[in-house]
Amino acid sequence: QVQPVESGGGLVQAGGSLRLSCAASGRTVVHYTMAWFRQAPGKEREFAAGINWSGSTLYSDSVKGRFTISRDIVKNTMTLQMNSLKPEDTALYYCAVGRLVTMEYRDYDYWGQGTQVTVSS
Repeated sequence: QVQPVESGGGLVQAGGSLRLSCAASGRTVVHYTMAWFRQAPGKEREFAAGINWSGSTLYSDSVKGRFTISRDIVKNTMTLQMNSLKPEDTALYYCAVGRLVTMEYRDYDYWGQGTQVTVSS
């Protein structure tokens, strides 16, 4: 079993930055993909960014150029640096662990509880 735990959410003004972290406990996730999804109230969960074991990354069009995903294989951790935040980035952000880098949430096996990001205008 793998248990992802997110941290780093909070309240920020539009144009500001936040850094989210995810620590995966239970067993090593070195050969897994780690990703961030987000879900705003009344909306479906959507993919934001993902990174596989070799460092290949995938971003949604809505965050490309503003968010940067990275991971530390040895520490079993992942981070999401979010810059130029917009009010529409407000959501509960989830860390997910799976086998492949895809945008489909059904492809991920393990999920954290989420961390709230709120961007004020």
